[in-house]
Formats: sequence, structure tokens, C-alpha cells
Amino acid sequence: MRFDVEWLLLALAPVFLLCIGWEAWYLARTRPQDHVYAWRDTLCNAALALMHQGADKLAWVFVIPVYAYCYDRYRLFTWHDGWLSFAVLFVAQDFLYYVFHRASHRVRWLWAAHVVHHSSERMNFSTAFRQSLMYPVAGMWVFWLPLAVLGFPPQQIVGIVLINLAFQFFVHTQAIGKLGWLEYVFNTPSIHRAHHARNARYIDRNYAGVLVIWDRLFGSYVDEATDDPPQYGIVERLESNNPLVATFHEWRAMVADALRVEGWRNKLRAIVGPPEWASAYHAQIGDTADRDPRRAPLAGVHNE
Repeated sequence: MRFDVEWLLLALAPVFLLCIGWEAWYLARTRPQDHVYAWRDTLCNAALALMHQGADKLAWVFVIPVYAYCYDRYRLFTWHDGWLSFAVLFVAQDFLYYVFHRASHRVRWLWAAHVVHHSSERMNFSTAFRQSLMYPVAGMWVFWLPLAVLGFPPQQIVGIVLINLAFQFFVHTQAIGKLGWLEYVFNTPSIHRAHHARNARYIDRNYAGVLVIWDRLFGSYVDEATDDPPQYGIVERLESNNPLVATFHEWRAMVADALRVEGWRNKLRAIVGPPEWASAYHAQIGDTADRDPRRAPLAGVHNE
């Protein structure tokens, strides 16, 4: 089964724009006090989307040959076009997306790119466009390499990644409530609202792309609670609608922390450890410039 990525993008673009227009109109009428949309935030999201698309197109030039090499040399299976191969590809990529997404919240190098998506304090369809141009540098593409080894050619890998991300556009909304039995199988707006919240109960939960079964299987699921409504954004608030600030603020902080801590092990942990590791380190040594107060100090700090 083949995917024409460019045509799919062109077909979905007006659908996305119509959804944004409808949601902005609907929520302005039904919840005007919430100010779900703001021009500066939406324009920042649009700018980030354009930057992300440009970086992705450039990255594919270098990444697709790597997928092709793995497919030609190391593939374990050869699939015939059909629904079975599509189903295997869909489920495998969705699982790998879960792995990537969970790692992006627990490995600071990946979080430095992914934090862009979480840094808005608004939750609406335009938030789905809020992506980082640094994903190729962070290594998002590496997570799809197993698909080539499983026997799926580069065009299909790119296509299924696009389908997964296109689906996720529709879960970035406050206009849709819970969806009954679908909540047990699929990622939904309610599930993803919890994922975007900075409330303590919601942090590092609900990593689903399309299927929420992975969260339920691996213990990362949390329900959106009516008595604890989501407060959107990141713990250390960005307070800027500059797309360059949104893109690079965590990279700058990560490098600063790596330079600031003592010992090569701690420097490495400041880069590839959990996002809150540096804050825990500074708390343990009595440094009051703690950057991320969301968790208690961690084990594994070395003074060298």
C-alpha cells in the first residue's frame, strides 16, 4: 500500500483550517470568558509550523536514504500490498510513536525539541501545529528505523508517520468532551487535554498517538478529572510568543546546565537524563537556582 505524502498534505490542509475556524467561532460563542484562542499565540503556532515543515523537508533528503539502506540490507520480511501489511505497519508505527513520545518526556535531549509543543498555555486545534524545527536534530527519525527492518519501504514509513500525526490534529481541542467507549481504544481530546496539562496529576501521562492501549498497558494512562481541570503549558512558563524563543529556550537551558554542573557524568545526565535532573542536582548541593520544581531530587547525582 503506497502513500503520496504531498497529496495527502494538500487534501488535509483545508480541513485543518476549517476546523480551526469552526472551533474559534464555537468557543468564542459558548466560552468567551476562557479566551481559548489568542492572535499572538495562534500566529506563533503558525510560524512554528512553517519552520517545522521546512526542517522536515530538508531532513527527509538525508533520512530517506538511511531508511532505504536499512530496508534493502536488513529487512526481515517482504510485504505484499494489502490490508494486512497496512495493519501491521499502522500498529507498529503507533507503538513506536508511543516509545518516542514517552522518551521525549523523559530524556532531556528529546524534551528540548518536544517542549515547544507543550509551551503554549492554550489548547486548541492550532496547538497541533506548534512543532519544533529541531526534531530532526533531536533524532525523532531514528524511532522509525525499525519499520524499515520490519520490511516497510521509506515511502510507506513517511506516509504512516504522516497519517498518525494528522490524526493527532483532531485531539487538540476543548470543544469536544469525552467519547464513551472510544476512550478505551483511541487517543481522544479528553485524553490529550490531560497530556497537555501542567497539573501534578497529569505530568508525563497519556503518550498515545492514535491508540491509547499502549498507555493502558504500560501504566501511563490518567483520566481527565472534573475536579482537577487541566491547566495548560509547562511548569516553568515560557511567557513568550516569539517562535525562536519557543524553539531554542530549552536547548539554551540544557547547555547552560551541562556547563554548570561538575563532573562529566553529571554533564551527561544534564543532557540525556530526565528533564528535571538538573533541578534535582542543584537542590541536593544547595543551589537555590532550581529550574524545575515539579519533582523531588533524584538519585544518581555524582560529585566529581
